[in-house]
Amino acid sequence: MSGTLEAIYRYPIKSLDAESPSSVRIADRGALAGDREYAIADRPTDASFDPSSASVAGSGDYVNAKRTRAVHRLRSSVDRDAGTVTLAVHGETGERTFDLDDRAELNAWLSDYFDHPVSVRREPTGGYPDDRDASGPSVVAAATLRKAASWFGGVDATELRRRLRPNLVVAGVPAFWEDRLYGDRGEVVRFTVGDATFEGVRPCARCVVPSRDPDTGAETEGFRERFVERRRATRPEWLDSDRYDHDYRLMVNTRVPESEWGVHLTVGDAVEIRGTAPE
Repeated sequence: MSGTLEAIYRYPIKSLDAESPSSVRIADRGALAGDREYAIADRPTDASFDPSSASVAGSGDYVNAKRTRAVHRLRSSVDRDAGTVTLAVHGETGERTFDLDDRAELNAWLSDYFDHPVSVRREPTGGYPDDRDASGPSVVAAATLRKAASWFGGVDATELRRRLRPNLVVAGVPAFWEDRLYGDRGEVVRFTVGDATFEGVRPCARCVVPSRDPDTGAETEGFRERFVERRRATRPEWLDSDRYDHDYRLMVNTRVPESEWGVHLTVGDAVEIRGTAPE
């Protein structure tokens, strides 16, 4: 079963807003070039920061939406040519533009916003992925976003996509097609997007972030319970993987072989599953 790459999303600053390029290069370590290239850390600029030890579970160095609802209210737009980021606060007037090379003013503004010292760090090679063991782009079907959005009144596919934060959205395939992109532990599923080969590793375990309004951080009452109930009820009959160990999972995390680093992905590329292989 083949599909088409409908959209590409990357998140220049980890946990902040997406941009949607029509084409993107696969960077070293397999991430999309420019994806999560910057991260906000709760240490001053003169302290060391080891991204390999920073927690993504909500209690480590990253200042992200898992830890604080205030992240949801930040609107961001990165101008890569100018080397700047423009920030605003949802529901408030005014915006500020900051230099991404000399980040002193940006760090001061964010420290004031979060009410404790923080600094923005940059990792131009591979960024700060959520899943360091499967640091390739995350994948979901457009039909999955539509189907899962229908579980919640007042939430459409665009809002759910903002809550789930995928990198690659695939059209022309049925809902939950992405569950075909992983096998059992010790296996990967190879698939291609245009000229690039990927390895699907595991379904993405969700955190508290999808349960919140992406603009305000307000909790959607009963979101997790409803999600788990409907995910269990709509689980494909063919889904039989020991990696799928609970129903609060949606989307797929991937790896990209080193041979594919530097290849470009473009909206409209064909997407094909090639088969299962040893991990």
